[in-house]
Amino acid sequence: MQSSFETTTSGLPESAGEPSLSRLETAVLQTVTYVDIFDYPLTAAEVHRYLVGVPASAPEVQGVLNNGRLVPQRLYRNNGFFALPGRAAIVDTRQRRAGVARQMWPRAVYYGRLMAALPFVHMVAVTGSLAVDNVEPNADIDYLVVTAAGRLWLCRAMVILVVRIAARRGVDLCPNYFLSERALVFQERNLYTARELVQMVPIAGLATYQKMRQVNGWVADFLPNALDRPRTLAAELPAAPDRAALWRTLAELALRTPPGGWLERWEMARKIRKFTRRHGGDETAFSADWCKGHFHSHGRRTLEEFASHWQAVTRSDVEGRR
Repeated sequence: MQSSFETTTSGLPESAGEPSLSRLETAVLQTVTYVDIFDYPLTAAEVHRYLVGVPASAPEVQGVLNNGRLVPQRLYRNNGFFALPGRAAIVDTRQRRAGVARQMWPRAVYYGRLMAALPFVHMVAVTGSLAVDNVEPNADIDYLVVTAAGRLWLCRAMVILVVRIAARRGVDLCPNYFLSERALVFQERNLYTARELVQMVPIAGLATYQKMRQVNGWVADFLPNALDRPRTLAAELPAAPDRAALWRTLAELALRTPPGGWLERWEMARKIRKFTRRHGGDETAFSADWCKGHFHSHGRRTLEEFASHWQAVTRSDVEGRR
């Protein structure tokens, strides 16, 4: 199995796009088309950061958005956002969802820091819709957790205790991806994987996050301008209190013993058996170094929908010029 957000294609459209457009103009159009799947218009700065496959400066991207070849025929512009024609309503949708996200972030940070204080946790990052402030009310909060090697499943069991505590308070947490520190390289390399990686927001473990970005340099093939982390939110929060650090150290010492190894193997075997029997799917993967609980094939469906969207965009563009 591969430790990745697995999908079935590279995520880049097969078509080169409308021949009358430059490579940079086509990339801008593809970038806006991809996020249209999520009802998510982009600012000019975001078009630059998430530009698909073409390295370019921010002024170059701004120039394309201003030169009249994309806007208003191929792209709609309103209130600083860019979307596909006929999709004006998603500007309001994004702004409304951003307001929901502002209310959710304090909870995401609080519970992310609780997870980070647990034994064997090396990094906690918010992923999914909240990472880009594109959430509806009552949405769950997705996390990726990086653990020490050899104790991923014990670590996961402790994280699930935090999930249950949050649920009692009406907060729905979804830590659906666990990786050990020796599985940071993503083998499945496509646009969806790259987007998930550059969008995630580290709550704790900034050094591990930076290492993950470094060892996945292939992301630049898909998103050459998204080199830095998306935001500094919570990344520089102060360390956990000394008492929590001491408890964590003592717990790790106790669980590094042979009985701790037996518990790790027992928990891993038990949960893999359960997940395989109940939740098998093409985007799930379970081993000593990863627990990937993506049971709804979201990555594959996203790339398929992107390909379909892009075909529709290029087809309507050609028909519009006839």
